[in-house]
Amino acid sequence: MDPLLLIFVSCMALGMLTGTLAGMLGIGGGLIIVPVLSALLTGIAGISHELAMPMAIATSLFTIIITGFFSAKAHYSLGNIVPRVIVLSGTGIAVGAIAGAQLASMLPADILTKVFAGLVILIAAQMVFGKRTASNKAYTPAILITVGAIVGTISALMGIGGGALLVPALVWFQVPIRQAIGCAAVSGLVIALFGTGSFIHAGWNLPGLPDWSLGYVYLPAGFGIMATSIFTAGFGARLGQNMPTELLKKILAGLLVLVSIRMIIGMN
Repeated sequence: MDPLLLIFVSCMALGMLTGTLAGMLGIGGGLIIVPVLSALLTGIAGISHELAMPMAIATSLFTIIITGFFSAKAHYSLGNIVPRVIVLSGTGIAVGAIAGAQLASMLPADILTKVFAGLVILIAAQMVFGKRTASNKAYTPAILITVGAIVGTISALMGIGGGALLVPALVWFQVPIRQAIGCAAVSGLVIALFGTGSFIHAGWNLPGLPDWSLGYVYLPAGFGIMATSIFTAGFGARLGQNMPTELLKKILAGLLVLVSIRMIIGMN
């Protein structure tokens, strides 16, 4: 099979998996997309690891544009969107997303891989042990902008929507849980838009990128993932209603840790 077609078909399968898990467990698909897509780009397309890792992160952010839009739209209809929280945190997120994408494009691939793997392990720990408790300090404009900037930077650096980071952070500063989740949905779209744009700019006319690349974004992979994930997310949400999602989250967190360790060991 032609490598381009094989990448597209493989990414359709990847989109089915990530869409289902995102809908069922509420986790960002980027945690799975980035390591799998990086392996596909090196193994099938023959792209060097130095380019494959930032391309996988950029392409993951690109796929979040569509899923983030529909998620934000759903939360808007549910009344979970608070303009003040969105504007303040979104300002920080936009700046952070641009900075994170630029940083990811400049870091050597081996360091970027270790950073990604280490942050995945921390997020997996949050999935298992994290508790949504609140501090005694209520949010202020400065806090929301700062939290947004930190989450935006980390999310763009990893190719994720940032919900796993932003929701507990906002809840900690006394943002009601439903509003925090709604804000995270909109923020995922902001991160995806600004992060993708920054990756396109950073990789524009870069030598060595394969055909059908838009900067660091590899369009065949991105469209393949989006073609199925937008349909399987709804299926995953319905599936999660009748399954022990907390147990599944712990299992997934364990798998993410194993993948991260494998990524680190595989470079040595």
